[in-house]
Amino acid sequence: MNLDFDFSASGIRTIQIEQEAIANLKSRINDDFIAACKYILACEGRVVITGMGKSGHIGKKIAATLASTGTPAFFVHPGEASHGDMGMITKNDVVIAMSNSGETGEVTSLLPLLKRLHIPVISMTGKPGSTLALGGHCHLDISVEEEACPLDLAPTSSTTATLVMGDALAIALLEARGFTAEEFAFSHPGGSLGRRLLLKVETLMHSGDAMPRVLPTTPLAEALMIVTSKGLGMTTVIDEQGQLQGVFTDGDLRRAIDSGTDIHHSEIASLMTVGGKTTNPELLAAEALTVMEDNQINALVAMKDGLPVGVITMHDMLKAGVI
Repeated sequence: MNLDFDFSASGIRTIQIEQEAIANLKSRINDDFIAACKYILACEGRVVITGMGKSGHIGKKIAATLASTGTPAFFVHPGEASHGDMGMITKNDVVIAMSNSGETGEVTSLLPLLKRLHIPVISMTGKPGSTLALGGHCHLDISVEEEACPLDLAPTSSTTATLVMGDALAIALLEARGFTAEEFAFSHPGGSLGRRLLLKVETLMHSGDAMPRVLPTTPLAEALMIVTSKGLGMTTVIDEQGQLQGVFTDGDLRRAIDSGTDIHHSEIASLMTVGGKTTNPELLAAEALTVMEDNQINALVAMKDGLPVGVITMHDMLKAGVI
């Protein structure tokens, strides 16, 4: 044991080696990668991932990522598959078989059974000439020049490369499917992530009597009373036909004061921001938040059938855990 060991240098070396391993994957995004994506997209069942040891641990994470991004997937332990769990795999499935050496007995022993069922096998190995690589319908090369382990024994760079290749598959499939944020949310309903992705503007907005509104002819002093009573730091400006004319915010008030405006005689129409930024009540709150952040504003008017129906603020987002 050496307490004076240069831990920082060792950590940096590990990161550099794994960075190189990831960078080398770019050249492996080839026809086999495209074929793997097409096999999975055409799959009428589920993606079954199998692997032993550290490959198995990485396989479980890849299965979880696929399942949460629109590709139904689960992990099967290859040893258990030989003792009954093969019954979990159907003719409609696609199998991703993982082994860095490509010669792991528990994995390669499944190949004849999978071939008999005519199940597409996507092999993921670090040895393109191995039994598993040659036995698959397509092969994803996750070979590395060296493990970060100085003994070149503990799977480190190779497991990182495998994980990244799995992420590349999952995201390519997500984009090809046109998978949406709302669909993602249904796989993550719990906690702040679920709130951020599932809540819609209509759930959080202030509507009915809670929505501040004044006429364009309203004196500024009277409009300020509305702004204060509703507590949103703004008010909508709506004509007698119910059409949105604009909004009046704290920023508009500061500009009015700076310009020496007579607050007792000025009508709100001359001081408001014409139009204002709007949103749809059925839009995800997270998307509305992006509009606020992009435009550096604190509130949006929700519009339905061309009429203002509510107001949502940055504070509402904060209270709901969207931020």
